[in-house]
Amino acid sequence: MEPVEAPERRLTSLFLDMVAAERGGAANTLEAYSRDLDDLTGYLATRNRTVSSAATTDLRCYLASLADRGFAASSVARRLSAIRQLYRFLFAEGYRTDDPAAIIEGPKRGRPLPKVLSVAEVDRLIAAARQAVDARRATGLARLRALRLICLLELLYASGLRISELVALPASVARRDDHMLIVRGKGSKERLVPLNDAAKSAMRDYQAAFNQWSRDGNRTSESKWLFPSFGEDGHLTRQHAARELKELAVAAGLRPERVSPHVLRHAFASHLLHNGADLRVVQTLLGHADISTTQIYAHVLDERLKSLVRDLHPLGEE
Repeated sequence: MEPVEAPERRLTSLFLDMVAAERGGAANTLEAYSRDLDDLTGYLATRNRTVSSAATTDLRCYLASLADRGFAASSVARRLSAIRQLYRFLFAEGYRTDDPAAIIEGPKRGRPLPKVLSVAEVDRLIAAARQAVDARRATGLARLRALRLICLLELLYASGLRISELVALPASVARRDDHMLIVRGKGSKERLVPLNDAAKSAMRDYQAAFNQWSRDGNRTSESKWLFPSFGEDGHLTRQHAARELKELAVAAGLRPERVSPHVLRHAFASHLLHNGADLRVVQTLLGHADISTTQIYAHVLDERLKSLVRDLHPLGEE
């Protein structure tokens, strides 16, 4: 089949349309792909090449130029991923008769392990948050903020939610007694996440305090958010939630740079795997489209497997 001729920008636009329509690509993802592919197109033009005429050598030279420009290995790998997906699409759709990116290897890079808190450290955070409630019982808004922080903390650790997903939860979730939540994540994809009794209790306590605070004349209309902003319309921001967690870390005797909403998401996944959860199950709970993203937790599995062999194998260490 002969490749279909098309203007160069049209080729990348068709690819981006496919990512948006078929994969539910978010606006940030599409913007990143567009920026990366525009940079590739500009480089190819300096070699009198185009997206439709580029050869494997041209693409390798482009990747080498990124390294010369000071790009980190992770950034080069991301550009290569966009290029591979573009050419895979062009080949499948008949715009090219070959795939020049198929045989290109990515840069060698060590994938950093995620920061993870131990179970004891998470317990220290929760204990510090509860102490803040008791210490501020006499002051309404301060106690309400402390109850909100416990609720945020318990929900993050119980569900592995992204902070953007958590702050956008509707108020209706606190009125149900379900053990699972339906969450709309990246690409508008829905998934089920678990709720334990501690998280449900924290939601009920926080919601009751918030309703009382509203009835005392602090809010005239009911909010649709579980975590509404106290001072204005809309919900609590990701930045504000992260800031409160770092302040809590200091109160718990932990270094603040070690604590963030995403670190609690990592703790959720790592502790599940350490206690025997299947990697595919954790992938589903986290909402990862590709299991390779979840495999950053493979070090947890490695340690657990070593322990099993050591403890259970007849020739294990004595």
